[in-house]
Amino acid sequence: MPKRRKDVIFFDAPPVISAWGSAGGKKEGEGPLASAFDYLTQDAAFADENCANWEQAESMLQQKAAGICLRKAGIAAKDVDLTFAGDLQAQCTASNYTLRTLATPFAGLYGACSTMTEALCLGAAFTAAGLGRQILAMTSSHFCAAERQFRTPLEYGAKRTPTAQWTATAAGACLLRGPGQGGVQILSATFGRVQDYGVTDINNMGAAMMPAAASTLLRYFDATGAAPADFDAIFTGDLGQVGSDLLCEQMEKEGVPLPNHYDCGCLLYDVDSQNVQAGGSGAGCSAAVLCAWVLPRLFDGRFKRVLFLSTGALMSQTTFLQGETIPGIAHCVELGGLV
Repeated sequence: MPKRRKDVIFFDAPPVISAWGSAGGKKEGEGPLASAFDYLTQDAAFADENCANWEQAESMLQQKAAGICLRKAGIAAKDVDLTFAGDLQAQCTASNYTLRTLATPFAGLYGACSTMTEALCLGAAFTAAGLGRQILAMTSSHFCAAERQFRTPLEYGAKRTPTAQWTATAAGACLLRGPGQGGVQILSATFGRVQDYGVTDINNMGAAMMPAAASTLLRYFDATGAAPADFDAIFTGDLGQVGSDLLCEQMEKEGVPLPNHYDCGCLLYDVDSQNVQAGGSGAGCSAAVLCAWVLPRLFDGRFKRVLFLSTGALMSQTTFLQGETIPGIAHCVELGGLV
């Protein structure tokens, strides 16, 4: 049975991620992880799939990732006991439309950019408790859909500040199974606590989310007695360059330096050459990096043990216009090598 110590849930018989799929768009195909993706498209509108708008296109991207994941697992959608999924669209529209196609039992999630790890935490807990044999966890985001919802439509040609991040047109999907079935182990899950340090700038998500990442890491280390040196890598997703620098500074002040820290928003793009300002963001950013780059390294033994956090900014398109501050949250999974 799973056990809880403070904020961390430990799995004595760890569930596994047995298959995964990643999908991305044109900009992701021009980045340093392009060759690692399972699927890339040059047409972010998915016109050849008869999508009429950006929102439909994001759902199609999510369907591609899910389909790849299920094919790798050798199962059909009807064999999935439960799907945890979410995105950045209002009311999780992209996921709702994807699940209209997959027709599995479905629990929609919204944790902004933290949604992928939230889905993994819940999926692992359900699997470990015997409440599902095969659980799908997935998220997506789409640059054009997110800009229209949270900032200004692309046609406005608005300028982007140096602290802004580029919402990934990407999706990732993972299939979770019970212990001993072969796959990357989920050793523990840590649900984050909402942190709000008074940031109001919607173009500086890294600063808004950094306190949540620091809080979750400190709580994890306190509960487990582990140290950063115990891991091959500690991933955040997605603070971008600004937030990553702030996190390393804060953790240094806390006496817990992170020399092995990597951020998905900095891994997905070449910040110096791709005009993405401070790096990538979006619910699909950490999901795609996890499925395209992190899990394969755990699968083939290049990584033995990693921490994977996804961070989310919990404002809405209404609250930031009202001048509200931007709360953040970060969830974490501890991943171990192949069973």
